[in-house]
Amino acid sequence: MPITLVNPDGLPTVDVYHQVSIATGSKLVFLAGQVAWGPDGGTVGVGDLAAQVERCYLNVGTALAGAGASFDDVAKLTVYVVDWTPDKMPLLMEGVGRAAARLGFAPAPPATLIGVAALDVPEHLVEIEATAVVA
Repeated sequence: MPITLVNPDGLPTVDVYHQVSIATGSKLVFLAGQVAWGPDGGTVGVGDLAAQVERCYLNVGTALAGAGASFDDVAKLTVYVVDWTPDKMPLLMEGVGRAAARLGFAPAPPATLIGVAALDVPEHLVEIEATAVVA
């Protein structure tokens, strides 16, 4: 596996991700931010943050597979959430949990959560981008 996830001594251990990702593979994969578009191009889960997070993760999984990668190869995630407030965390985690159950992965690479004013269209509440390393 080209990615080793680490929580170094001296940094807090966070339940939902590791602090450091060490990449030893040879092919870098950069995914465009994935939003809650279904296969038909329509927005999934309008007004439902958990449903949109789940769809974004499913789309990330599809994009990774298209590059010959999987969530095991992800070195870094960046999550953008419209009008982020900490009280939205349970919905975010619900969506992540549902996607993880469907895809059979434990999303734990380093991640950054950024609150934004808006995304590409008003219906989109979240966007997730990923960087992966494949051996």
